[in-house]
Amino acid sequence: MENTTVSYKCPHCTAPLSFQPGHEKITCEYCGTEYEAAAIQELFAREQELAARAAESENVQWDTSGVGGEWSAEEAGGLQKFTCSSCGAELVCDENTLATECCYCGNPTMLPSRFDGMLKPDYVIPFKKTKAEAVAALKEFYKGKILLPAAFTANNRVEDIQPMYVPFWLFDATVSATATFRAESDKVYDTPRETVTETSFYSCERTGHMGFGRIPVDGSQKMDDSYMESIEPFDYNDIVEFNAGYLAGYLADRYDVSAEESVSRADKRIETSAAGVLQGTVTGYHRVALENSVVSKEEGKVSYALAPVWILTTRYEGKPYTFMMNGQTGKMVGHLPYDKKKSWLYSGGVALVLVPVLYFVAKFFV
Repeated sequence: MENTTVSYKCPHCTAPLSFQPGHEKITCEYCGTEYEAAAIQELFAREQELAARAAESENVQWDTSGVGGEWSAEEAGGLQKFTCSSCGAELVCDENTLATECCYCGNPTMLPSRFDGMLKPDYVIPFKKTKAEAVAALKEFYKGKILLPAAFTANNRVEDIQPMYVPFWLFDATVSATATFRAESDKVYDTPRETVTETSFYSCERTGHMGFGRIPVDGSQKMDDSYMESIEPFDYNDIVEFNAGYLAGYLADRYDVSAEESVSRADKRIETSAAGVLQGTVTGYHRVALENSVVSKEEGKVSYALAPVWILTTRYEGKPYTFMMNGQTGKMVGHLPYDKKKSWLYSGGVALVLVPVLYFVAKFFV
């Protein structure tokens, strides 16, 4: 059977080869030999070409006769079978997987045929955080949360952890923005009978010319957009030109949301950011609120990058909880369960403290 994948192995000791977070070069964990990413890409270029040809010639079919129901055309099109070039095992991936790991032998596996018909990334932000650091960050994330169930903190185990390069569209734009703000200022003074507050209202208009660089919008439907925005920002000082060598040993997802489909989200982020910049110039008032704004894009361009994300999954009372960490900076986001009994006790404790205070205040003023 022809190999339809490429396993990155150390040319010296044949051990699995993967990019180590925090290193500038690709390092073999076993013999310590270091390789330039460009050299690894050149070394395996021929193997990638052969694997891509083998994948093209392979007729993938699913035999579901006599086993449950039949796959729909949409379902069958979303799953594909590949052969691990190291151990010969068959791997099943969805249609967006670019790189993965063989679940049988652990070898980092590239799927070159998946690069056909898609744009080549312009950039990649390499991983800096390791698996151990991701697990430690999760424990730190829920430390000190007083409403967490005791069983969650005592018995919590990471059920699954995956490092993935997530596709991002990076938008650059130069804009002109105009916004109107409602501002308020208070003047307080005392009279013999009462304290008077006078409020003055102002309409403030601001106009500005500004530029935005590499505003990220994730290009994967599977990734929660709110999570992806919450783990920002990425440090673009570490961004490098794309090299497939950085994908060795990691999952990599290809975009299924095009740059054109992402434009509306990018525009919204630019509009919100531009209004925020202008609002920051409205000073000297007690309160400022945006009334309306108009942002005109003068020029813009888009680039395509892969960004590092650790995906961690835990389970509590049969329900999965997913957390995501910026694989470069370590910023963690996710939803945690809470103990309803603790919530009631905490609320009741606050009430017990407040009632005597309110009683004293009421009695004093009456």
